[in-house]
Amino acid sequence: MKVPVFLSRPTPHLEAQIQFVDELKRELSNRGFDPHTLGPGSSYDYDAPLIGIRRILTHCCGLVSIAFRRTHVTSATKHLGADTAGRTEEPSSDIWFTSPYCQIEPAMAFQLGLPILILREEGVLAEGVLEKGVTGLYLPEFSLEASSSFITSDECRRLLDQWSGYVRTVHKRRGDPPMLFT
Repeated sequence: MKVPVFLSRPTPHLEAQIQFVDELKRELSNRGFDPHTLGPGSSYDYDAPLIGIRRILTHCCGLVSIAFRRTHVTSATKHLGADTAGRTEEPSSDIWFTSPYCQIEPAMAFQLGLPILILREEGVLAEGVLEKGVTGLYLPEFSLEASSSFITSDECRRLLDQWSGYVRTVHKRRGDPPMLFT
């Protein structure tokens, strides 16, 4: 029996993103995992999205999130009009945002105590759970334009090995009876 895991990702809008998701699903499946997502063609739920996400997450033993580029902002200013001590305006340019669900779903998994692995596409704003170290596991950045696949890289394989160990521990412990005394 394959171990259920949640695969969080925005709906791909580029062929390279579709290929990345397919390659990651194959890798997860080869490692004995059964990736679940929310949306048409998968574990679609007609309830409010957060209810459907929670329902799937409570069945899963881990989460992988792919923070693809989704929204491009040419120019932005953080703290626009700042007038407090220690704060100044911070102009930025050429910023990519991902889906807000790439923040929400890992945060929900964290609250359930599930192992989390987040893969962030190069250029996506590293904020919230997309900042390195926030969820505990190393947060790699990948490029869809790289000449070789990130999924088959040593970096990704080592991360998947580490994350897989945590997921298998969750899966094993879910079957253990509760311990009244330790």
